Amino acid sequence: MSELPEIDPIFGQLLDAGLGEIPLELDPDQRRAMVDHARLLLAWNAHINLSGLRAAEQIARGHVLDALIAVPALRELTASSGRSAAGAVTLLDLGSGAGYPGLPLSIALPAGRTALVDSIAKKAAFLDAAAGVVAAAVPRDIVTLAERAEDLADEPDQREGWQLVVARAVGSVAEVAELGLPLTSRDGQLVIWKRGADSAALGQELEHARRICQAAGGTAPRVVLLDAAERVGLPGNCLVVIRKRRPTPDRYPRTTGERRRAALP
Repeated sequence: MSELPEIDPIFGQLLDAGLGEIPLELDPDQRRAMVDHARLLLAWNAHINLSGLRAAEQIARGHVLDALIAVPALRELTASSGRSAAGAVTLLDLGSGAGYPGLPLSIALPAGRTALVDSIAKKAAFLDAAAGVVAAAVPRDIVTLAERAEDLADEPDQREGWQLVVARAVGSVAEVAELGLPLTSRDGQLVIWKRGADSAALGQELEHARRICQAAGGTAPRVVLLDAAERVGLPGNCLVVIRKRRPTPDRYPRTTGERRRAALP
């Protein structure tokens, strides 16, 4: 990290302004971890396509603040699940890519244990490096799992092993529900980042996902609005939340081919 250039000051300015709008406090080490993660992404992104956001300003708003505006809502959700301490929450980020939202959430919630999941080797390599950078600034138990979610759900130590499963830009609500609920513990939460909180398209996605959510052991999906989204320049960003009510039947998740042939269970 000492050989990488410092990030454009606009990153810190936007981060600090956004933290004030949420509101959310970070100590200097937490803030440094987020800055160093972004610096590493800028360096790797020059050679490997990890993210379409390539400027410090874009990363600050479109990646970091997009994750952090969810922290107050996630703390409420995990508290309502009977978790007495936010630090006890285990977090799994499906399709983590460049480490968002998983790493900022691990830093800010904070999470007791975090897994970043991405089956693409070059992204998994970056996630390993980014996890090391974050852990050097703040003590965190972070692992990278270079596997497909379908395969991960077949592993006894992973299936229904995570209290908070998050996903952003992975697929439709129905697709993420089928992949994520098998990994979510009972009374845990599957949380999906979405845009267009009041859009007809999102409403259709929720309706389409109801049956698979129920079949996989979850509640009907619901939208959670994020108060700070518009204030930080992300109008319409919201969360879709599914609570895990009962164990997921062994048949889920189905194979990719089965899901393509029949969208509903």
